[in-house]
Amino acid sequence: MMFLKSYFTQRHAFHLVDVSVMPIATASTALTTVIGGVMYFHGYSLGYPTLMFGMFTLIMCFFLWWRDVVSEATFEGVHTNIVQLGMRYGMILFIASEVMFFFGFFWAFFAASLAPTVELGNIWPPKGIVTFNALDIPLLNTLILLCSGVTITYSHHAITAGNKLQAVWGLVLTVVLAVIFTGFQAYEYATAPFVISDGIYGSTFYMATGFHGFHVFIGTCFLTVCLVRLLLNHFTSTHHFGFEAAAFYWHFVDVVWLFLYVAVYFWGGN
Repeated sequence: MMFLKSYFTQRHAFHLVDVSVMPIATASTALTTVIGGVMYFHGYSLGYPTLMFGMFTLIMCFFLWWRDVVSEATFEGVHTNIVQLGMRYGMILFIASEVMFFFGFFWAFFAASLAPTVELGNIWPPKGIVTFNALDIPLLNTLILLCSGVTITYSHHAITAGNKLQAVWGLVLTVVLAVIFTGFQAYEYATAPFVISDGIYGSTFYMATGFHGFHVFIGTCFLTVCLVRLLLNHFTSTHHFGFEAAAFYWHFVDVVWLFLYVAVYFWGGN
């Protein structure tokens, strides 16, 4: 018995994950979602139900997989300092890949706007396109996101100081500001004087701002989960990587919007 006990005792600080069905299940549901989307866009009768089934099962896989990760971090104690360091590197690399993702949209926008073709009327914005007033809702949304960056930083400092109440209020304000930003963005889309099919301007505008809005939605879900975990006392002053990852992601969303506002709304819309 002593031999067996010593044999199964972990003698290192790394996390060797258990065998799980979640990777193959998540990949399968993601493939189902893509197939359903393609079928739906091509008008197949089974496209819509396949897409909805894929999205529902994919969300369930996300929930179950992240539930396991939260359990490992909070209750099993396998997220040691060196494991958290690896996760930080992973989050940094993920954000770097996201930067390259948005870099492609900015490249397309500047490639079209710096040298407008004859088809665009040799001007930018293209002839016939009525743009948004950069000093209207876009400026308000910019201020909202900047304020949300301040509130989430305040919440982070409150966590490291061991002040749960202030951390909760800071995170609540961040989530509220994120919802307000999404609401204004939806209103802007609903009242837009142009659509995604209006040439290069419409396509680059909606792709860049639309994917940013999607990232805001994902970040809002991320922060909401952190808020629930904070209320359940999952975070301590020295062990709160889940919150740090959410904060990293949210600051990335803030910075991308600043570039979008300056390039697309302010410079490219006048």
